[in-house]
Amino acid sequence: MDQRILNLYDEFTHGDMSRRTFLDRLARIAGSTAAALALLPVLENNYALAQTIADSDDRLAAARVEYDAGGSKIAGYLARPRAGQKHPAVIVIHENRGLNPHIQDVARRLAVEGFLSLAPDLLSPLGGTPTDEDQAAKMIGSLNAGETVARLAATVPFLARHAQATGKVGVVGFCWGGGMVNQLAAAGTSLEAAVAYYGMQIPAADVPKISAPLLLHYASLDQRINAGVADYVAALKANNKMYEQYMYEGANHAFNNDTNAARYNKEAATLAWSRTITFLKKHLAA
Repeated sequence: MDQRILNLYDEFTHGDMSRRTFLDRLARIAGSTAAALALLPVLENNYALAQTIADSDDRLAAARVEYDAGGSKIAGYLARPRAGQKHPAVIVIHENRGLNPHIQDVARRLAVEGFLSLAPDLLSPLGGTPTDEDQAAKMIGSLNAGETVARLAATVPFLARHAQATGKVGVVGFCWGGGMVNQLAAAGTSLEAAVAYYGMQIPAADVPKISAPLLLHYASLDQRINAGVADYVAALKANNKMYEQYMYEGANHAFNNDTNAARYNKEAATLAWSRTITFLKKHLAA
């Protein structure tokens, strides 16, 4: 697909561009309004593809939960292995589309790897994730970043104290959630491992506050996020922070999202996931 189309879609999904403006600009690139409309099913997420691991998989116990996070009631999706008594825990932070079927599937993927995984709906204070993804993105944009990080920070001890948890907690986040991972790693929690997929970096001045080992996944074609990579890595090095950083050639932003045909990159996603599981098992081992 024309990279200009993917760049435009990224601008639309991460900015304040209206859908009408997006479609007008897409039509100019595609050649016609009809061609633009034909591209939409490829560009947008198709949650019919979301269940790589079924919600009813007999290896897992999965349920909706609600917990208190710094005075806010947060709903979430909790998945864990049925076998065994206690497991290391992982928070799964969603993209700027909220807690959708794809992110729930990611939580199940972690559960079959031996983790107790919780995907919180960070739009809970605003009524929860809506079915309209454009509306979800607007709601994400209205969240107070400091309050959201505080709710995530409160999620760490909640998971650490869970009856089926070992006490060790890590985090994985994607897109907007990847940026939240970077912020959470510097929030003064007992977090033991942090994995950010194409996440916005924190300012260099905040890097000394990072207390968890980082695994950073980036896509080579993701110009918006990559603009901050060099400075972030330099600050991590200057402050002797423990990190691993990988750039996936030929991949676009959101390359892990297999419900998005236009941006999913199977090779990059598979490699990044294997590195993620290895990293989490290393740092969250009992």
